[in-house]
Amino acid sequence: MIMKKLLTNHHTHSRYCDGKEPPEAYIREALRQGFHTLGFSSHAPVPFENTFAIDDTGELIKYAGEIRHLQQKYKGDINIFLALEMDYIPGITTDFAELKSIAGLDYAIGGVHLVRHPEKEELWFIDGPKREIYDRGLQTLFDGDIRYAVTAYWKQVREMVATQQFDIVAHLDKIKMHNRNRYFTQDEKWYRRQLTETLELIARKGLIVEVNTRGIYKGRSDELFPGPDALKMMRELGIPVMLNSDAHKPEELSKYFPEAREILKKIGFKVFSVRAADGWQEIGI
Repeated sequence: MIMKKLLTNHHTHSRYCDGKEPPEAYIREALRQGFHTLGFSSHAPVPFENTFAIDDTGELIKYAGEIRHLQQKYKGDINIFLALEMDYIPGITTDFAELKSIAGLDYAIGGVHLVRHPEKEELWFIDGPKREIYDRGLQTLFDGDIRYAVTAYWKQVREMVATQQFDIVAHLDKIKMHNRNRYFTQDEKWYRRQLTETLELIARKGLIVEVNTRGIYKGRSDELFPGPDALKMMRELGIPVMLNSDAHKPEELSKYFPEAREILKKIGFKVFSVRAADGWQEIGI
């Protein structure tokens, strides 16, 4: 059964990682906006010094406990779910299944923010507000070879999809964000091959792909993640989607949602996936 159009967001960051406010502040704002469902998805711990993720296993357990407490406190007012956004870096990050077990998650989001060079230890950070970090990594790690670097990204995404246990693919084509058509365009044959191979694998695995609005409302991208071409391919492949804002502040919970809905309607999507107590359901766009 398809439920009527509802306000939901399954990708939310709080002070436990690089978000700006405690979890309850997001719930209060979600209630003010009339949300039906809110999922918290702090960045899972990673085994190196950083400024974006939950610190350690102890803090992870504390995070899970607080979300479970809030889930009960607001029961009947809004559906609250516990999740993590997990980074996949081959040979470095913890297996997703282990993190899911430790935290007792309702669902898991998998994403690639740091690309591992096949033969080097350093990581290429493709996210964040600073384009110069993206450019420096491209030059120092990949000798400026954009095709080699971007292919490494897509291979890492596919390895994550093939080997890890999770539900939602985060900001699928974020590799384009700091490119802004400077080094490559998305209609180049080699890029489309990488995208197509990745989407076909996602379809076979039955994963949900989020439609992430953060790049647009932060002014870092001219397109959604993923963009129109990828969304059209996803529609043809029958890949389920959900609408997420990747909020780091309470006021970002539904940023660019009306515009994104219209884009998806024009492409031909009719429903979103949403988490419910008994699993995944569909709601009308």
